[in-house]
Amino acid sequence: MMTLYGYWRSSASYRVRIALGLKGVDVRHVPVNLREGEQLLSEHSARNPQGYLPVLELEDGTRLTQSLAILDYLDSAYPTPSIMPKDAILRSRILAASLVIASDISPIQNLSVLKYIRSEHGQEDAGVKKWSAHWIAKGFESLEKMGDPKTEFFYTETPMFFECCLVPQIYNARRFGVDMDRFPKLLSVETACQALPAFKMALPENQRDAF
Repeated sequence: MMTLYGYWRSSASYRVRIALGLKGVDVRHVPVNLREGEQLLSEHSARNPQGYLPVLELEDGTRLTQSLAILDYLDSAYPTPSIMPKDAILRSRILAASLVIASDISPIQNLSVLKYIRSEHGQEDAGVKKWSAHWIAKGFESLEKMGDPKTEFFYTETPMFFECCLVPQIYNARRFGVDMDRFPKLLSVETACQALPAFKMALPENQRDAF
């Protein structure tokens, strides 16, 4: 059985949990507590020199990092159901929307970045929360215009690669006080996702290391 090293409230870990659920792949979950700095210990840096989560360890000991790369691996290794279409243009659009989250929104409100802002720039929690909400909302404003208004999910009639990224980011948006009523398409996609077992099982509060 594969092992997923993650953290209950890590959005990158959350993405991978969703994809594993959609694929019906069982893994052993091993928590790495970001709040207590376990990602900085030598034990974890041996898994991932960046000290980040998640890490997916395959049965043969191979270790994969970076959530989008892990999603790509899962779609190749477990092709049914697919989370990336064969159509080249649609595939590019789904990847572009996913990267708005994974490259533009998420990195600047990760725990390590927020800690740095607090310690080096003297920002209080309210300032850090405002910073995070601003950048999440800015990214969501773009995404709201990108989705297909006629489909149940963002571009398709089934959840894909993008939904694995979107749902965790909406979870974070609420934590930071983003007004999600401004984004009806994104909310509609989230509602469709949360009706599915894979998304329910992947919820942060449903993880054994939660809280």
